[in-house]
Amino acid sequence: MDNEIITPQEYLDICPIADKDFHNEMSILVEEPYFQKIVSMVLPNYKFNELRQLLLSLNTKHEFQVKVMRPYIEGLLARTTQGITFDGLEENTDPALPCTFITNHRDIVLDVTQLGYILLSQGRPSCEVAIGSNLLVYDWIKKLVRLNKSFIVKRNLGRIQTLQAAIQLSGYIRFAVTQKHESVWIAQREGRCKDSNDRTQESLVKMLALAEREKNMVESLKELNICPIAISYEYDPNDYLKAKEFLMRDKNPNWKKSPDDDLLSMRTGLTGQKGHIHYSFAPSINAQLDLIPEDLDRMLTVSRICSIIDRSIHLGYKIFKTNYIAHDILFDSRDFADKYTPEEKEAFTSYLSDQISKTDIKLSEFDRYYMYNKMLQMYSNPLTNQLEAQK
Repeated sequence: MDNEIITPQEYLDICPIADKDFHNEMSILVEEPYFQKIVSMVLPNYKFNELRQLLLSLNTKHEFQVKVMRPYIEGLLARTTQGITFDGLEENTDPALPCTFITNHRDIVLDVTQLGYILLSQGRPSCEVAIGSNLLVYDWIKKLVRLNKSFIVKRNLGRIQTLQAAIQLSGYIRFAVTQKHESVWIAQREGRCKDSNDRTQESLVKMLALAEREKNMVESLKELNICPIAISYEYDPNDYLKAKEFLMRDKNPNWKKSPDDDLLSMRTGLTGQKGHIHYSFAPSINAQLDLIPEDLDRMLTVSRICSIIDRSIHLGYKIFKTNYIAHDILFDSRDFADKYTPEEKEAFTSYLSDQISKTDIKLSEFDRYYMYNKMLQMYSNPLTNQLEAQK
């Protein structure tokens, strides 16, 4: 704790809470009534007073993750999955070399929480985490995530403030990786990719280079040691909620989610059944960045970098039977019929129908068909993208 590098003043409103302040901030959090209520919901086997004593005995973010978060995630995985697997971590990442993990984004909470669990389970430090301010609907949630190694991505600002926030964020990520020697995680796009057609936002790449915009972009990004990770879920508990979002926007282009919608997505993602989960760690993209011509136009350079990240993620997907079945149904083919049985196909279509029936609004037959088709796209797109990347 005494060796923790001091964070510059300009990042203090977005960075994780320093270990020297951990105990004091945690002592404030545990007195928050709504925090107590949520803990009782997600940890029903704990008596809050016992958990409170445990939390107040902690002094660092690492202790919090090892003693509280890791056991919680182990229990959650046991209840809601058929297991989590991974590949490429040992072969493609150096534990002594901090990196910027960029992943596709399926679940608001679990994508990065499970990544931290994998890293800790392999004896590695977890990474710092980018989280959008739009999700921090209560002050106590902001405090909690910052106690859990998160840094804040400011959302919903005016144009000038957005640029200032991007510069601040870019500077903090660079400081974390190059000065604190902490790996960081950030999703390849703002918000989850609702149709699973994963593509890196160009604005993300521009943001990462923004703190040193006088430098050559490629050289600037190489310092961040970008390592893509492909995340694959056999089932997405939020599939029907994502399809509902598409439906609502189709009916009303001005429709917007409420904070309660995000909270429902978080709860559904945590508690819903996900089948098998897989994380595939790709090598650093630095060697591929070296192949980009120095005189290439900046916009083309950004596009090329996005394509490099996308291809790494697409090649890393673990393809499940759900993906094969959805692809064949969507394209009215039998291209992958050898990957599943007729009974498994029937079970999957019944699953989709049951998920749609959970929707909390009245649906016409057309609405159900629309959602069914969207869910087929969600499950088939990883396979479609992987086939394209393999060419």
